[in-house]
Amino acid sequence: MSLLEVSRLEAFYGASQALFGVDLALGQGELVALMGRNGMGKTTTVRAITRMLRTTRGAIRFDGRDIAGLPSFRAARLGIGLAPEGRRCFAGLTVAENLLASARPGPWSVETATALFPRLGERMGQTAATLSGGEQQMLAIARALMTNPRLLILDEATEGLAPVVRQEIWAAIARLKQGGQSILVIDKAFSELRAVADRCVILARGQSVWTGTPADLSREIETEFLGV
Repeated sequence: MSLLEVSRLEAFYGASQALFGVDLALGQGELVALMGRNGMGKTTTVRAITRMLRTTRGAIRFDGRDIAGLPSFRAARLGIGLAPEGRRCFAGLTVAENLLASARPGPWSVETATALFPRLGERMGQTAATLSGGEQQMLAIARALMTNPRLLILDEATEGLAPVVRQEIWAAIARLKQGGQSILVIDKAFSELRAVADRCVILARGQSVWTGTPADLSREIETEFLGV
């Protein structure tokens, strides 16, 4: 049984429909890449899965449980952790306070989170507002891990970051996968995604148009659905 199953997902912002049929599945310990051009529905899909967007139709099942009717905080308590697009760290809180604010019982702690991202360990007393963009992204991921999620969702994991920082984050993602963490990741770094993803799901105009392994992702498919 899949940890996450999404089928025939439709989503709405008021009267405007944003998703027209998204299907994806993610098994325990898998890393699935959700891909597509800008504006194709990736973040809306994440908002629907995490129940931050409640106006949806279709099925969303987490560990066999229908979560479509749940509020976002209950979805989080079931074990869905999110590092959102734009990071959204608590700017006025220190790194330590950001981490402790989301802490739940489990193997992830301040010590293990800062072992994954040593830079954060060096900046525990700094407020999030004083961190670089890359450090804020590390903090957003570490904060999501502090909830000890069964499923970690990374929305735009490395967009806009310096190459050296992107490499650090991709290395951390690879370590998480090796440790058995289930991950749904959105990013435009195709070569890095190919190196870590078990499967890819491509969205176009709010619906799933292709699913397969990175090895199956041909140049023609990439040009049709992912190219500029």
